[in-house]
Amino acid sequence: MRLVDTHAHIHDQEFSPDVREADAVLERALAAGISVIVTLGVNFADSRTAVEFASRHPGHVFADAGVHPHDAKDATDADLDELARLASHPSVAIIGEIGLDYYRNFSSGDQQQRVMRTQLLTAKHVGKPIAVHAREAHHEMLPLLTEYSRELGGRLPDGRPLGVMHYFSADVDHAQQYIELGYLISIHTSVTHRKATQLQDVARAVPLEYLVLETDSPYGAPQRHRGKRNEPAYVVEAAACVAELKGVQVEQVATVTTRNAECLLGLAVASSSGSRA
Repeated sequence: MRLVDTHAHIHDQEFSPDVREADAVLERALAAGISVIVTLGVNFADSRTAVEFASRHPGHVFADAGVHPHDAKDATDADLDELARLASHPSVAIIGEIGLDYYRNFSSGDQQQRVMRTQLLTAKHVGKPIAVHAREAHHEMLPLLTEYSRELGGRLPDGRPLGVMHYFSADVDHAQQYIELGYLISIHTSVTHRKATQLQDVARAVPLEYLVLETDSPYGAPQRHRGKRNEPAYVVEAAACVAELKGVQVEQVATVTTRNAECLLGLAVASSSGSRA
């Protein structure tokens, strides 16, 4: 059984303060059947570190390059220009983590919008999907991504999805709207939490063909590891929970979500199973 962790931060020094620990994390992931891990940057310097980390583990780790909405206030035009250049690096699979966060509001709405729009232009230029962070911001995110979807005809030029809604926190209706625009829905390990009923409803209702899995390591550890550091190996627990919610075998969840993730990352040719509903 193979799985993909589509969103982690394993290059972060707070997560893996030394090379030996990072190697151990990767070894545990491989042992658990995690064939690919995507590690995401949150600003230019962090994105560059993510690319360096991915370059040391070719074929197993890929990087995302982007500015997180929390960091938008600190992103200079020079940073965004450097990120645009970094986006073409072969280890960069996705532009992200980008988006809007009106829950924490560490950056103003105007700052977040400016930085996200700039990064959408970068993603469009390099023809790569986006990893979208949207928290308490769907009233502005939906129009923004609708506009982007219309510009690109609902798919990347090579037929891949436009991106993935990371750490999905909205309801089934919102999930369906994003799917119709050309985005995948990411189910994270917190789906195992007892009170995660809305996410469980989404996992139950959305067809497997539009789902991928993630840990968001080191955050959001599954129920069995609550209060401890999350890591990519635990994406297995998200897969098992989705299987239980849908009443299918975990192997089916692994097969379909891995195919979806590989298509998103450009590791497989887009197929008819990825067409919009």
